[in-house]
Amino acid sequence: MSTFHLTDQQVSFFHTFGYLSFPSLMANCIDEIESAFEALWGENGGGHNGQPHDGKARSCIAQFVDRSEQLSALLDDPRILRITKTLLGDDFNYMGSDGNYYVGDTKWHSDGWHDEILHIKIAFYLDSLTRSTGSLRVIPGSHLPGDGYADLLSQQTNKSQEVWGISGQQIPAVAFETQPGDIVCFNHNTKHAAFGGSSRRRMFTMNFCQRYPEDKLEDLRNYMSGGARFWVKRGYGEAIIRTAGPERMKHLEQKLANDGHLAELSRQARKTMSEPSRG
Repeated sequence: MSTFHLTDQQVSFFHTFGYLSFPSLMANCIDEIESAFEALWGENGGGHNGQPHDGKARSCIAQFVDRSEQLSALLDDPRILRITKTLLGDDFNYMGSDGNYYVGDTKWHSDGWHDEILHIKIAFYLDSLTRSTGSLRVIPGSHLPGDGYADLLSQQTNKSQEVWGISGQQIPAVAFETQPGDIVCFNHNTKHAAFGGSSRRRMFTMNFCQRYPEDKLEDLRNYMSGGARFWVKRGYGEAIIRTAGPERMKHLEQKLANDGHLAELSRQARKTMSEPSRG
């Protein structure tokens, strides 16, 4: 574990194609991760918004890792730090987490579109998945702002039947047929999807980005405003802050210093939404 590092070739691959996979990287602690995952769902009603998971729609818990002391410690894991520091710099921001029970298909989408500040997602899959049973699919090269190919995909991916005569499931893509203990890392811009699978596919994510320069802090605050749809009041959950040492706090402090608007936005969201967002 202590000798894990990213090669120059892996870094070049990531910037060119928009993703990396790390088979078995977390295999030595996956049982503990899975137990913590299930315990956290149990503490929160078993499904979405404190209700049992009904298998009809995705259940999501925002600030998922942040709620668990054990899962919060993943932010201190040298393997996670090696990936994030190599791709984002030593002063990267941890941006949050979500835990999920997925149901059925997830259509093609990006997790945002960032022209300047690199945002990445690290996804942990807790079930064995194949391309036909809900594994992650990505479209290589779909993450590049201003690139004609990437721009075309953004416009037409979810009109594939009309434009190309194929279903979303038939779009050429890389499918990660994962086992518990594997993780996948991808640029937020990268087009990704999943098709098929059970009604209780377990997955949680950790999101990170480059530190925002001082003249871009308003952009950071605007991006953080999206958390209001999950009814969160602060940038992070309580456990990840309470148990943070000096090293972890370096990756929390910029977001914590800019989350003062979230409580009011969350209060307003609760007035108009029957439940927090499912994604």
